Amino acid sequence: MTYRFQAAAFGLFALLLAGLVYAQAPPAVPGTARTAKGIPPRANANEYLAHAQVGKVTMGAEFDEHSVPTPDAILSTEDYVAVEVGIFGAADAHLVVSSSDFSLRINGKKGGLPAEQFAAVFRNLRDPSWTPPEAKKEKEEKSKAGGLGGGGEQDSTPVVIHIPPEMERAMQLKVQNAALPEGDRALPVAGLVFFRYGGARKGIHTVELLYEGPAGKATIPLQP
Repeated sequence: MTYRFQAAAFGLFALLLAGLVYAQAPPAVPGTARTAKGIPPRANANEYLAHAQVGKVTMGAEFDEHSVPTPDAILSTEDYVAVEVGIFGAADAHLVVSSSDFSLRINGKKGGLPAEQFAAVFRNLRDPSWTPPEAKKEKEEKSKAGGLGGGGEQDSTPVVIHIPPEMERAMQLKVQNAALPEGDRALPVAGLVFFRYGGARKGIHTVELLYEGPAGKATIPLQP
């Protein structure tokens, strides 16, 4: 009888101790999924180069080509193109927004390019206003060689550009803050939507932004 009592007491003590440890344990660290913040909407949809009525909302849009116009800086990307989108509605209007509701048709090709999450653009971001030290050094060396009248062979090895990690993080944060926010959003809301396209600007003749989502369905011709 004593043995059973001791075993039961020990089991109860273990349960109480486990509960105490659980209560004192720090909460689980939430996932590190990045969330888009968006950019300030313009006064209305008419302020964009293209606009259209989609159900009860109005959408404005502009094709930014390979530029990534954030509120803090204009970045660039060779492998993606960006479209600035603004969504407007009546007072207190809401809309479930998702970049996956958009696609981009270039030069009338069937099956538009699907939108991609802003994080996909991170690996190909550049700041046109920044000149890497490697490029500066190469330019100086070529200038010196030319000044001496040298006509020898030029080194055709491409310069490997190393972007400082802190600069990469700063650019990524700018893009994150400028991307179109998703989820149930109060209108107006605005931001950038990205599409994978590595072609040159001169090869783009027509551009159409396609939308199919909770607001309805629309094709918005953009100015290339």
